[in-house]
Amino acid sequence: MSNTIPVYNDFGDTIMARQRPRIAIVARFAESTSVTRYEGIVTARRLAEAVWAAGGEPLTFLAVEGSDWSERLKGIDGVLMPGGADIDPRNYGQEPQSSELYGIDPMQDSVDISLVRHVIANGIPLLAICRGLQITNVALGGTLTQHMDNPHLHHVAPVTVESHANELGLSHPTVAASCYHHQAIDELADGLTVIARATEGHIEAVKIDSTAWAFGVQWHPEDNYDTEGGQLEIFERFVRAAS
Repeated sequence: MSNTIPVYNDFGDTIMARQRPRIAIVARFAESTSVTRYEGIVTARRLAEAVWAAGGEPLTFLAVEGSDWSERLKGIDGVLMPGGADIDPRNYGQEPQSSELYGIDPMQDSVDISLVRHVIANGIPLLAICRGLQITNVALGGTLTQHMDNPHLHHVAPVTVESHANELGLSHPTVAASCYHHQAIDELADGLTVIARATEGHIEAVKIDSTAWAFGVQWHPEDNYDTEGGQLEIFERFVRAAS
């Protein structure tokens, strides 16, 4: 597989080849994996494959506290904040109140928050997915519902993007959203604009105030990117913004 992608003119002729935009994805920590003897760092395979299918080069970044993001992101064209475990409620001024909280890692939270703030402040294209959307809201001063009354686990339902659908990349504003989350945005942070909600009312997508292309979705577009055209369109629009 080539690390370049063809560029076509209006007649379908190849006019040049360009490097795939380099997309940084912060790794998630795993207690064990089937191919490592010890703890691992992971990126969801389908997430990386969706970025590749959209024309990007997915690169897994180790979460390191105190990172100099200006240095580490040299040569990086876009940042994808992926799904993952729960965020420590202390990051948004609350004590843990639910026995359903899982996988909290203070270092992961700290790294994610610092990266989100750097990316937005420096106008780097950003796509935030599930936990990525939640950590973006927290990083900008918002809060979360620690445990939803009706969690969306293995939940697929239509979601209509009410505004900015074209900018998000969608040729049709309604997509089949594949969700796996038990938390959701509660108090919306300044700098985020709601562009889609679930039928139950919680926030499903936002536009992020940035000089670059920046959006967040609560669902997992990688789950069905290869069968639901709209999901791949989101990745393609992100990669184009990063090119």
